[in-house]
Formats: sequence, C-alpha cells, structure tokens
Amino acid sequence: MKLNLSADEVLTTTRSVRKRLDFDRPVGREIVEECLDLALQAPSGSNRQTWHWMFVTDPAKKQALADIYAKNFALYASAPAPEYAAGDSRGERMGSVRNSAQYLADNFHRTPILMIPCIEGRFENLPTAAQAGGWGSLLPAVWSFMLALRERGMGSAWTTIHLMNDGEKQAAELLGIPYDKVTQGGLFPIAYTQGTDFKLAQRLPVSEVSHWETW
Repeated sequence: MKLNLSADEVLTTTRSVRKRLDFDRPVGREIVEECLDLALQAPSGSNRQTWHWMFVTDPAKKQALADIYAKNFALYASAPAPEYAAGDSRGERMGSVRNSAQYLADNFHRTPILMIPCIEGRFENLPTAAQAGGWGSLLPAVWSFMLALRERGMGSAWTTIHLMNDGEKQAAELLGIPYDKVTQGGLFPIAYTQGTDFKLAQRLPVSEVSHWETW
C-alpha cells in the first residue's frame, strides 16, 4: 500500500510516531527492505557506503533492547526539563511529548521490528570534521528510510536513549555488533501506523533560526 503523497507532504508530515504505532499488525520483511533500498540512495561520504542496518524481530532480543532503553529512559526522564519562555510552542508541547515518549518506553518490546542503523568506525575521539563526515554518511539515509515508511503507511520514532551509559555496548553484545569497529546511530521502532492523517508540527519560524551573512 502506498499513500501517493507528494514530496512536500512526505517531508512535512513524517513524524516521530509513538502512540499511534500499531503493535499488533505484522510488518513484512519485503516492505522493510524495499524502504531500505530507497534509503540507500542517500548521500554517502566519498561514496564509501560504510553503513549497516540491524533489524531485530526475535521477541527475546526485542525485550532485551527494550530493557536497555527503559533503564536509560528512567534516568533521562528524571533529569531537569529545559525551560522555555511563555508562549514558546516547545514548552507548550513538552508535556505531551514526554507522555508519548514514556508510552514508547513502556511498549518498545511490542514493536514488530526494531532497527539499529550503524556506521563503520568509532567517533568519540575524532575531530569535528571527521565526526560530521561520519554522521553525515549515515543519518541522511536513516531519514530517507523514515520517509519511505511514511509513504507506505508505516512509521517510526528517532530515539538515541539506548546509547546512553553502557547501553550501546550492551546492545552490541546482544546482537553481535563489533563495538570497537562499528558505531550505532539509534534505535527505531518499525510498525504500521493507526491512521495515516499526520499533520505539520509546530516549529520555530524561519526568521528565528536562519542567519544570512553573519550570526
């Protein structure tokens, strides 16, 4: 099934989906690989294509990943929240965002497929340019993957909390990812969405975040 959305519609209505993920509807391997095939058209630094994509469907492994995520999410949720001025849409939406994030943390194990995008190399001690090049060779493809899911009536949520503390290393051990040679870029639930009528999000106006000629 394709929604036949325009390019602008896909770009403006692809959301991080949490509460509207359909945990009970199976997701076939073929449609996920179709989305990945499209995503691999994204830019890759020096055309090296050193990305890797770990998909997890085994219930025990999904539960183990969910446990890692939940432990780190509890620490994240207990940290002080950012403060925003009155009328700032980010502050107004904070409660609902936290609520939906908690919902995902509680239900991660129910997701039909979990995906961890990876990139060869470790970035911790690299210069900024090398880090930017590394992430720039992975994250565009991840976003393209999410766009492809959206067009097919599916959704995901961009999460990085499982990487906190020793979580990345624990996930690597669980899944056989060579931690010393490969960096994980997040943990993404993959499911069909309950309904497909997603709308534009509230964002800061262009005038507040754009700079021309000087900061």
